Amino acid sequence: MKNVSRYKVEKSILIPLIILAIISVTTILSAQNLLDSSHSTLYIKQGIWFVVGFALAYFIMYIGNDFLYRNIYILYIIGVLALIALLLFATPINNAKCWFSLPGIGTIQPSEFMKIILIMTLARVINDFNEENDNPTIGDEFKFLIKVLIIVGIPSILTFLQPDTGVVFIYLLITICMLFVSGIRYRWFVFAFGFLAIVIGIVLATYLLNQEMFIKIFGIDFFYRIDRLLDWKSGSGMQLENSLMAIGSGGLFGKGFGKTPIYFPEPQTDFIFAVFASNYGLFGSIILIAILVFLDVKIINLGIKSVNNTNKYAIAGIVGMLLYQQFQNIGMTIGLLPITGITLPFISYGGSSLLSYMLMAGIIFSVSNENLRYTN
Repeated sequence: MKNVSRYKVEKSILIPLIILAIISVTTILSAQNLLDSSHSTLYIKQGIWFVVGFALAYFIMYIGNDFLYRNIYILYIIGVLALIALLLFATPINNAKCWFSLPGIGTIQPSEFMKIILIMTLARVINDFNEENDNPTIGDEFKFLIKVLIIVGIPSILTFLQPDTGVVFIYLLITICMLFVSGIRYRWFVFAFGFLAIVIGIVLATYLLNQEMFIKIFGIDFFYRIDRLLDWKSGSGMQLENSLMAIGSGGLFGKGFGKTPIYFPEPQTDFIFAVFASNYGLFGSIILIAILVFLDVKIINLGIKSVNNTNKYAIAGIVGMLLYQQFQNIGMTIGLLPITGITLPFISYGGSSLLSYMLMAGIIFSVSNENLRYTN
């Protein structure tokens, strides 16, 4: 065994992240003509968040993932308490209690950090279960799944009440991806998906056949959420229509930096891909997607090479979250998927979301460093 550098990250992971940081800051700057004057410094703030984020990522690598695993239940409790505090004390923004407003800093969204906490918590729980049960029975797995359900269910309910259905879906997707590689019997997935299909079928049938009954059972707020989710198939709405026109106007090589020709809301966050595509066209969009795919593949390979099973489970959750948000964000921008307010990782503006991604990058750095420290 040969000891390499103590703190080292694979360049094939670090360089794409730096490129994505540059793309993010310049695309937000390019979107300035679509934003009012109060948002004139967003690109500067994003640059600062990236600097802070990279420092945070290297700090996570310095303390190591094992430190996080040992203390993850404390972090989980803190995360849950933050979600409870939101519902009790936060000032509503756009009829949602998703953010704390901090003077001089802006807004902080605890659910973004809860995604990372949940990944690390489940990785610890799955690894503990597998170490304690060499040949688990169905009863053992059932008790384990009940524990997982409680761990995921508490933040899911609190986040749903904010309301933020999109993040709840991410919680569930993270859980499915991590359980899939955990080694439990696949029959549990058949049962879970079958049960979920029945529940969704009943909810949709009630919504489509008797909307008055739906509102009485589920409430007017949930009705509007379902209505918004299903409305995407019509392809209507100013935001989507203008996004599609902006993307289409880019042609093969784009209209150039800062030349997005038409206004649409949230160009710096939810619809940042439309800004990039209008500026750099089909060719530029393919390059951006290729960078994202390259990074995803490298992270998957990192998890495969890891000798630490807990890290493998964490990487599975990270990859599931990244892939979903990439597909969802780009898909909703081009009209293939419902508009859910999901941001594009490492590209969209946002302090909380970006810092959560950089925390995730720190976990990845730590796994990479562990792999590089001892090589054959």
